[in-house]
Order: sequence, then structure tokens, then C-alpha cells
Amino acid sequence: MHIRLAAMNNIAPEAPVLMTQAAANRIKALAAGEGNPALMLRVAISGGGCSGFSYGFTMDSEVTGDDKVFEFFGSKMVVDEASMDLLKGSQIDYVDDLMASSFRITNPQATSTCGCGTSFSV
Repeated sequence: MHIRLAAMNNIAPEAPVLMTQAAANRIKALAAGEGNPALMLRVAISGGGCSGFSYGFTMDSEVTGDDKVFEFFGSKMVVDEASMDLLKGSQIDYVDDLMASSFRITNPQATSTCGCGTSFSV
């Protein structure tokens, strides 16, 4: 039942990172705005930020040998292997509210985050 439900929601049940419909819709809109439907959301983690690690989001059409590509709701997300360990169990969302419009990550591995949510520690 879990696999069938996941398939109905267009979520790969084996994906270590999940994406909401809102995030997928935003990726489609950004790709359409660039006139390149092959664009994917690249999520990467780098050292730095006020909490130790920083999330990075870019639109990319290239995939390297150490990348993992996931598809959700018709949009693709690419994550490099080094970032994957720190993102396992996370959910990528897109939020458009009075404070900001941005991709946001809910990361169960994060023991603390900064006020703006762009950096975290484990």
C-alpha cells in the first residue's frame, strides 16, 4: 500500500529526499521562464553559514557522475553525493509568504538552524 500511495503522489518511495508539489510547481515555472524545460533544481550543501552548513539552490541542466536525480510531480531535483548524506530524510518545499518567497528544507538531521533557515548544524 505504501508503494502504491507513493506512486499515486508521484513520489519515488526509495527517494532519500522528498519534494512538495509547491516546490515542483516553482521549478516548472522557473524552467519555463528560462525557456529550458530541462532545467532541474540543484540542491547542495556547503560548509559555512551561521550554523555550520549552508543550503544552496540553483537551476541546472547538467548532471555529473556523483549526482543523484529525483523526479517529483514532473519536476527534477539533482543532489550531489556529498550533500546527500546531510539531506537524507529532508523535504524540499517552496514557500511564498509575507516574509519571503524561497525554497525551504525541513531537515530532520539538523540539530539547530539559523533564523532565516538557510544554514544548519548536525
